[in-house]
Amino acid sequence: MGSLYSEYLSPSKVREHYNYTKETLDSQETPSRQVALVVIIILCFAIVVENLLVLIAVARNSKFHSAMYLFLGNLAASDLLAGVAFVANTLLSGPVTLGLTPVQWFAREGSAFITLSASVFSLLAIAIERHVAIAKVKLYGSDKSCRMLLLIAASWLISLALGGLPILGWNCLGHLEACSTVLPLYTKHYVLCVVTIFSVILLAIVALYVRIYCVVRSSHADVAGPQTLALLKTVTIVLGVFIVCWLPAFSILLLDYACPVRSCPVLYKAHYFFAFATLNSLLNPVIYTWRSRDLRREVLRPLRCCRRAAGVQGRGGGPPGHRLLPLRSSSSLERGTHMPTSPTFLEGNTVV
Repeated sequence: MGSLYSEYLSPSKVREHYNYTKETLDSQETPSRQVALVVIIILCFAIVVENLLVLIAVARNSKFHSAMYLFLGNLAASDLLAGVAFVANTLLSGPVTLGLTPVQWFAREGSAFITLSASVFSLLAIAIERHVAIAKVKLYGSDKSCRMLLLIAASWLISLALGGLPILGWNCLGHLEACSTVLPLYTKHYVLCVVTIFSVILLAIVALYVRIYCVVRSSHADVAGPQTLALLKTVTIVLGVFIVCWLPAFSILLLDYACPVRSCPVLYKAHYFFAFATLNSLLNPVIYTWRSRDLRREVLRPLRCCRRAAGVQGRGGGPPGHRLLPLRSSSSLERGTHMPTSPTFLEGNTVV
């Protein structure tokens, strides 16, 4: 046990592993890297602000305290933390990486894995809830709030366990031949396990949305109108963005598992693929909330308040102490009596 802790705190272990898996070590700052650093930090700042506004909107208005919106809030929380983790990962990359101890390296990479996997699990929870709402003609009631919270807690516990496995011992310290090229302190088998889990989740989400598509298409003619088209469009956007953002990262990790050490130069550019995957955290609030007029109005409310505080009077604005407007679409979330009403996208007054 003592030798394990000594390896975790050794300042030379990270350099040893990078020397083994990399042809060259990124040990100096370059103008292109500095520009990329600024762009990534701006991107992550946008992710944090965007998802923070969604969390504020969900928390401050009781009309959003239903299953669908709470799952959206959980997704926003995981995406927000993903943005923070990616900033830390970026600032501790490059030349700084070689000065880290293994425990610091595990914390850096593990935080990104935890938040990104939590975001994926949140997407799965939303797909399950939407399938229940549409295919089963049933919504969560107040008596099921405990079950919903348990589902959210379970998604975070699984994410913590998945991201924490390397620091708990599933790593390649002392076994250089088993190391990943993309993540030089992780074993290739751990990388394959993560890719497999994420792929299964992706397939589950696809299957759920295909089922929703079939249910809507097989419905009566009176529902095959704008509401149905709005749902199908939303499903297409959700699936398309998720696949486009994550498929390159999954592919590079699978290639990492298959390639012998130093035989696939493209693996040295893997950080671009992970940066692209992080765009999913930026786009999720747009996809899941921008098509809801009521949620959009609530998300933009803090920005309007800031403008008024700065002396910019918006046209038609109410007095400073005006109360929150009731949300007409919230009744559909509570009743769920008509098959085609999706909790977020299909209420007539919420579709853009």
